[in-house]
Amino acid sequence: MRLLYVIDSLAPGGAETSLVDMAPGLVGSGIDLHVLPLGHRLDLLGPLADSGAEVHLRNGGAGRLASVRAVRAVARSIRADLVHTTLFEADVAGRLAAWTLGLPSSTSLVNDSYGASHYAESNTLKLHLARAADAATARPARRFHAITAAIADRVAARIAIPRAKIEVIPRGRNPSRFPFRPVGARQATRAALGISPAAPVVLTVGRLEPQKGHPHLVRAASLVAAEHRDLVVLIAGKDGRSADELRSLASRQGVDIRFLGHRSDVAELMAASDVFCFPSEREGFGGVLLEAMASGCPIVASDIPTSREVLWSGEGSVGILCPPQPEAIARSIEKVLHEDTQSAAMAARARKHFESHFTIDEVTSQMAAFFDASRIH
Repeated sequence: MRLLYVIDSLAPGGAETSLVDMAPGLVGSGIDLHVLPLGHRLDLLGPLADSGAEVHLRNGGAGRLASVRAVRAVARSIRADLVHTTLFEADVAGRLAAWTLGLPSSTSLVNDSYGASHYAESNTLKLHLARAADAATARPARRFHAITAAIADRVAARIAIPRAKIEVIPRGRNPSRFPFRPVGARQATRAALGISPAAPVVLTVGRLEPQKGHPHLVRAASLVAAEHRDLVVLIAGKDGRSADELRSLASRQGVDIRFLGHRSDVAELMAASDVFCFPSEREGFGGVLLEAMASGCPIVASDIPTSREVLWSGEGSVGILCPPQPEAIARSIEKVLHEDTQSAAMAARARKHFESHFTIDEVTSQMAAFFDASRIH
């Protein structure tokens, strides 16, 4: 099958990284994978090309009609069997192009404000136009893939997709990249960061954006530090809209809070930490939760729909869920720090849950079957 995968860009976001992670397995399954990024960010071009996928760089002018023409041109040149789209601009342009060519299309639903994040929340006209374009171009699509049931339910209601047309397949991670509590990594990473072997360390990973809820963790840190004076909080993630405000807030807490920027060694940071905190107010999926589960770092996460879904094992949550509020987060962190045996057992259950549901091989196999069904039905 010749699959044309249209995506907004190859910036290092969750959807883009997921594509790169799946690409070797998709190619290995026999799919002739072609990728067309519509934007200019091509950060992940190298690893995607190395996977065996063929990447087509967009030619022509800017704007949505030019995007439609670009998708049409590539789809015709490779004689695509299926056009799959991810993220708003790709969805609208890719589905419209496929419809005009008489080709089947499918779409991945990857966040709970589908399309809205491209526009200012206060600009209701643009928001309504975006949703109208999304809904109109969604009608001809054969099937949809959602990364959580929560997203599937919300998007189905918002743009009038029959829920039966949406299949839920989560994101995945390579377990070899996130070994379970690797021997020696804790001490080595702490030494490299200048952190005492005995200090309690709380880690969070995520771009410094308002929805990520970092201020809740920063304020919680001062409460935890009342008992654990040597507490260290590590915040890994690129600067975003909240960066300056967050640094100012952190400087007033009297706690060792370190902003690490973007890091490629998240597995090592997990190994060095006692708690992984995920204080987000809303999320499409939260792939870093998978990394914490795989690594064996006990999890404290906001009690939001996507976190509940990802952490639910069928026998209970494999992390501590709490409201995204400083006091609740502080209590949950203290619980992990005080209850070593229970926390270790919870981390072991989390790794088992990860291995059962979220390995990249399992997820890629499900996606390959999804693409095949989308082409046929």
